[in-house]
Amino acid sequence: MKKLFSTLRNDRFVDIAILIMRIWIGCFMLTHGTPKLMKLFSDVPIQFADPIGIGIYFSFILAVFAEFFCSCFLILGLASRASLIPLIINMSVAGFIVHSNDPFGRKEMAFLFLLVYIVLFLLGSGKYSLDRVIETKLNVQK
Repeated sequence: MKKLFSTLRNDRFVDIAILIMRIWIGCFMLTHGTPKLMKLFSDVPIQFADPIGIGIYFSFILAVFAEFFCSCFLILGLASRASLIPLIINMSVAGFIVHSNDPFGRKEMAFLFLLVYIVLFLLGSGKYSLDRVIETKLNVQK
């Protein structure tokens, strides 16, 4: 039984699972980030929370950066762990500060995103990522 689990742990299925999780969660977050990016470049006045006291506009820009650009990097597996840090911060602020007084059902999505981001941060980008391609090319050049 122990050998079965160690074989699965080291198998390509783990890397495939990481790939699926990266793409899936990244695409889901893009559904939040893309409208924000469009709003940033439109004439519509920005109405957004200022949960950490840095101003509405700067808070909005940070959310766009995390939800759109970091999600794109995550999908590609490019600088994955660095990209996950703003996403983790963004979802922590959303769940623990912005929606702190809301019922659990309102903040549940932020916590689900947060959980997946933390797991991906711990696992890394996996074998099927641009991070691995770059790492392999750098190791070949040495």
